[in-house]
Amino acid sequence: MTWETYLEEQQSRYQEELLQFLSIPSISALPAHADAVQQAARWVAVRPTSAGLENVQVLPTGGHPVVYGEWLHAPGKATVMIYGHFDTQPADPLDLWTSPPFEPEVRNDRVYARGASDDKGNMLIPILAVEALLQAEGALPVNVKFFLEGQEEIGSPQLSTLIASQRNLLACDLVLSADGGQYNEDQPALLIAFKGLAGAQIDVYGARTDLHSGLYGGAVANPIHALVFLLDSMRSPEGKILVEGFYDAVVPLSPEDRAAIAPIPFDEKTYKETIGVDALVAELGYTSPEHVAARPTLEVNGIWGGFQGEGIKTVLPHEAHAKITCRLVANQDPATIIDLITRHVERYTPPGVQVTVNPLPGAAKPYLIPVDHWGNRAAEAVHMEMYGKAPYFRRIGGSLPICELFLSLLGAYTVNFAFALPDEQQHAPNEFFRLSSFRHGQKAYGRLLHTLG
Repeated sequence: MTWETYLEEQQSRYQEELLQFLSIPSISALPAHADAVQQAARWVAVRPTSAGLENVQVLPTGGHPVVYGEWLHAPGKATVMIYGHFDTQPADPLDLWTSPPFEPEVRNDRVYARGASDDKGNMLIPILAVEALLQAEGALPVNVKFFLEGQEEIGSPQLSTLIASQRNLLACDLVLSADGGQYNEDQPALLIAFKGLAGAQIDVYGARTDLHSGLYGGAVANPIHALVFLLDSMRSPEGKILVEGFYDAVVPLSPEDRAAIAPIPFDEKTYKETIGVDALVAELGYTSPEHVAARPTLEVNGIWGGFQGEGIKTVLPHEAHAKITCRLVANQDPATIIDLITRHVERYTPPGVQVTVNPLPGAAKPYLIPVDHWGNRAAEAVHMEMYGKAPYFRRIGGSLPICELFLSLLGAYTVNFAFALPDEQQHAPNEFFRLSSFRHGQKAYGRLLHTLG
């Protein structure tokens, strides 16, 4: 028996286990589901134990827990930690689901349930691959640890403290992330960069109360005008960010970086039609794909103040507000960016108003792994073997803070090795995961662990 034939023989059982796992409503954002997250942690802890892992334990965090397990009997070989998460997004709106979100249903070789693609189906894959290797070969090609968390969908707020306090337990040479996906069914991809995040609320105050715009207009500063002026001062018409020092730490795109971005298909006409715009914008000297992938941003996410009802109210408002967020690239630091924005606001605040800048929660540092890192090269070789073509090396505009935490606290880079696909309705009604990807991923993980060995 080979580990691959073992996998083939166990698929019926594995599918049933996946359905059991998906039936647990482990929604981390909703306090009413805290017990369900704990239930999912207990389910997860049992599964690696039955697969043959040792020292399996549920690590308390002060919030939703982490499940840890290990197999450390490959002297002289690398130690690889596999990451995933068992919490899910809320399932609302429920009336848009064809079948109940936590009553998983298989249709056309796809399993429909909340968390199927993100991340329970993906997370289960490497556990099953490890079981197959241990059953067929009696050992693993490398030392393996698992770090499976229950708070990814709320930003993993307790994990920096946990990882820092458990450095010895979690020490590893490489992390493999089972949270992520491929470009499409026929084209593999390796994610090499995630943007960081920094956000702030800007509050502008003028007179003590709203004022009659006829009696006071022109003599008293209007907080909305002041806010609009401040926001406009932060960006040029071409989209360049004008906050002094904003780009100082940015790692510039090399010719090799641009060459890696260029082959990834981008149909500008379809892109514009899909989102309903007639033109795209990008910083001068960069294509739209380059800007989305690898340049920082400063966006106004919300703005409010004054009268907003029907008709007209001739009022001079006494306050105005805006929320802004910045997507950051290596090596920008969120706290530094907020400090630079605060100084910019202080420098450009017009007379007659008072302005405060308050950081928003959810800050994250950017992450970048070198394309030629040995973990990437091993994953690339497996993708070549499995797909018959080289993966795209992709940078994405979203954030995955855990990668930077593993790098800064453990000194280990993360290789994204997961099999969700872009159309699988993650975070939306009718989320699903292709069972073909579920099966494919198990074999891919087995080959990757052998390649790393």
